[in-house]
Amino acid sequence: MLLKILIVGVLAIGLMAAIRDGRVLRDTGLLSACNPVGGPESTLESCTKGRLDGYPDLTNKSCALVSVRQHHQYWRCEAPIVSSQSPTG
Repeated sequence: MLLKILIVGVLAIGLMAAIRDGRVLRDTGLLSACNPVGGPESTLESCTKGRLDGYPDLTNKSCALVSVRQHHQYWRCEAPIVSSQSPTG
C-alpha cells in the first residue's frame, strides 16, 4: 500500500514539474509559441495561437505586428528575442 502511495506521489510531482516548465503545454498547442524565421539571429518571429492564451502580444518586447495568416502571426522585432532572462556573462 505504501509503495502505491509513493508511486502516485512521484507521478504527481513529475506532472506538476512538466506543467510548470511549460514545454509540454506548448508542444500540445495549449500555450502559444514563437519561433524565429530565417535563423536564430533573425528579428522576424512566427507565432502560433495557443488554445488557452490565444496569440502572444510581443509589443512589450519592442516588436511590431507585420502580418496575420490563418494559423500564424508574424512580428518584426528590433532585436532577437531572448528566451531566458538570465545574464549570459
